[in-house]
Amino acid sequence: MTKEEIIKMQISRIEKEIRDLPYHKGTEHHHGIMKARLAKLNDELNGGGSKGGGGGVGYAIKHSGDASVVLVGLPSVGKSTLLNAVTNAESRVGNYDFTTLGVVPGMMEYKGVKIQILDLPGIIEGATKNKGFGKKVLSVIRASDLVVLMTDIKRINWLKQVEDELYRSGMRLNTRPAKISIHRTHKGAIQVIDPYKSFEKETVVEVAKEMGLSNAIIQIGEKVEGIDKLVDSMSKSIKYMASVEVVTKIDLAKNFDPRMVGKKDNLVLMCADKGIGLDDFKEKLWKGLGLVRIYLKEERNMEADYVKPLIFKNTSTLDDVLKRISNQMRDDVGKAYIWGKNARFPGQEVSFSFKVFDEMEVYFGR
Repeated sequence: MTKEEIIKMQISRIEKEIRDLPYHKGTEHHHGIMKARLAKLNDELNGGGSKGGGGGVGYAIKHSGDASVVLVGLPSVGKSTLLNAVTNAESRVGNYDFTTLGVVPGMMEYKGVKIQILDLPGIIEGATKNKGFGKKVLSVIRASDLVVLMTDIKRINWLKQVEDELYRSGMRLNTRPAKISIHRTHKGAIQVIDPYKSFEKETVVEVAKEMGLSNAIIQIGEKVEGIDKLVDSMSKSIKYMASVEVVTKIDLAKNFDPRMVGKKDNLVLMCADKGIGLDDFKEKLWKGLGLVRIYLKEERNMEADYVKPLIFKNTSTLDDVLKRISNQMRDDVGKAYIWGKNARFPGQEVSFSFKVFDEMEVYFGR
């Protein structure tokens, strides 16, 4: 029996124990121990949380553009049709399962931003156990910026199954990590700072030890509900990703009620070959990726360069912009002036720690 097979057997045993044990305050400690052991085994199975992640050999993908998006769903939900409709790709289209046997990339341009979209083989339940194209598909998803979960009108419930499959492989969709900071130390054992009393101190200490920590300061900066978030904060293979959900072939439902899917800000109802939902899809991708366009000015009183914007995440600062332009320039300039919707007035002087916003115009000077 290989090491991987042994780990998988241990994972199955622990998963069963977790399922069989009801979760409440009295069992939270034991659940924490079990989930920490499970997370540590998954870290080992997934290659310790490397960027590719997912374990095994992934598809050889050359990323290009300003961001990458993957289309993930059960077989024959219309991923190829969607890719062909919004990009310059030519992905084979058929009405039978597993039409796409490799990864087909396409480039979508939207609001001046180039977004690479990858059409992956249809993912099926059990991908984490390498069924279907399993681990290869998961490795590509982990290396991307946003995942599109797709199903058709006849299999709406399968959206949850695909999401659960990604959750089991360590991907957390449309959520943020809990405000838990972990500072490793050389001595002092495990120290816990939890003013919100989210967990019993003993539980935090035991979970940390199970995850391989022996000396650390663990500070919990908000009220945290559920032991899973505590375990996730210590796992090496957890990735937080934005997602968009797509329900295709809505033209086949005569009396379709959107409430069947539930009210979700990231949901798109689509019939790609008839052009239904494509504009909404592009806008949802744009918002999910959290990208902004920065227009530079060569002179303070001149117009900005609107042809070639710099593309950044909306969490970036003007200091990040400067560093991309030139590390030397950061030492040569002392002031930043901005124009746009979040400027209090045109040409406002701001610090380099100021956060960027979409269509910001900026001039750096002495």
